[in-house]
Amino acid sequence: MSIRDERKQQSRQALLDAALTLSTSGRSFSTISLREVAREAGLVPTAFYRHFQDMDELGNDLVDQVSISLHHLLRSLREGYSLKAGSKTRLSIERFFTAVDHSSRHWLFLIGERWGGSSVIRDAIAREIHFFIDDLAEDLKKLPAFEHVSTTQDLQIMSSILINMSFSWAMTWLNLPDKNNSATLEQQREQLIQNTTKQAQLMFRGISNWNSEAGDQS
Repeated sequence: MSIRDERKQQSRQALLDAALTLSTSGRSFSTISLREVAREAGLVPTAFYRHFQDMDELGNDLVDQVSISLHHLLRSLREGYSLKAGSKTRLSIERFFTAVDHSSRHWLFLIGERWGGSSVIRDAIAREIHFFIDDLAEDLKKLPAFEHVSTTQDLQIMSSILINMSFSWAMTWLNLPDKNNSATLEQQREQLIQNTTKQAQLMFRGISNWNSEAGDQS
């Protein structure tokens, strides 16, 4: 890559980072202007058009970039999808929350904009969540604990529940109060880890007793 191409890539990334910063600081993406993004990135407004046609295109690319990082995180949860070993479930939940902390702005963006004011961003996020669900369903199909789930539709429904629960867990984790009181925060985090682990185990227990054929007949 030439120096010119490298600088172009850096300025493009600066615009994406600026949009992410602004939209996770109490602002909705739909209220952010092109000029604000350029100013936050340290660029003149005309430089924006060297990389994106408009804010919608930037928003789509931002959703793609954020989703790639979260895709790996959500797939890592499969390590806890053991219906027999509760310790594995807790370990997976602990790793999940650690990763949420490391990519907190990405989670805040997707959670905040999933029902936000921009229809373009909402549609892009819905598309990515659909991909998350499809990929997770494929992963679950390969696990012994899910081999009795005989229909694709059932796997899709289970994956949808897991993905939506993951978003709820992440939102609750990031919104824990008393962040200035480390002792209280640790207690709240431990309680949330325990509750989340139990939620996952209860759901897996239900899955272990699920009968696709009986479900179709009910």
